[in-house]
Amino acid sequence: MFTGIISAIGDVVELEPRDGDVRLTIRSGNLSLADVQLGDSIACNGACLTAVELTDEGFIADVSVETLSLTTIANWQVGSRINLEKAMQATDRFGGHIVSGHVDGIGEVMSLHEDARSWRFRIRAPRDLAKYIAHKGSITVDGTSLTINKIEGSEFELNIVPHTMTHTVMGDYKVGTKVNLEVDLVARYLERLLLGDKAADH
Repeated sequence: MFTGIISAIGDVVELEPRDGDVRLTIRSGNLSLADVQLGDSIACNGACLTAVELTDEGFIADVSVETLSLTTIANWQVGSRINLEKAMQATDRFGGHIVSGHVDGIGEVMSLHEDARSWRFRIRAPRDLAKYIAHKGSITVDGTSLTINKIEGSEFELNIVPHTMTHTVMGDYKVGTKVNLEVDLVARYLERLLLGDKAADH
């Protein structure tokens, strides 16, 4: 479980194809791994990956075919910058919202422009995710917990403050950038709950 508060920006050191899936070597930057053990979870641009090996500069993780098909990891290259967050502990401050690290779909940056010291982003989500996105609700973009300011159909707008621009990979975004999206977990459970007894048939 994560909170969507990015701890550091890392970068991809190596991508090694392995029988259809990929082994990633990631440099963790300012993210301390002193308390990380093998098997611990680390969110990489919002995708929960398991540390299978620790290195002097970061960690190594295996990425399955399923994860490659549902996230932007398939497009990463050596040097790609990524948001990093360690799994939260019970004693951690809960600064964002409940984030599972299970990416629901890939969105696309449609527009961005400066607004005083902040930036306005417009992102298009896959059509099947639109029903989970609500005005002033929470959404995770590349692992970052954000508040939706406006929504029209499957497109939503975000207001990004300077701190977020400089402490996440959002400062790298351009029109056309693909991003990992995770909708509010509560919305998914609520949908299932509303099915009642019919849930067993779906």
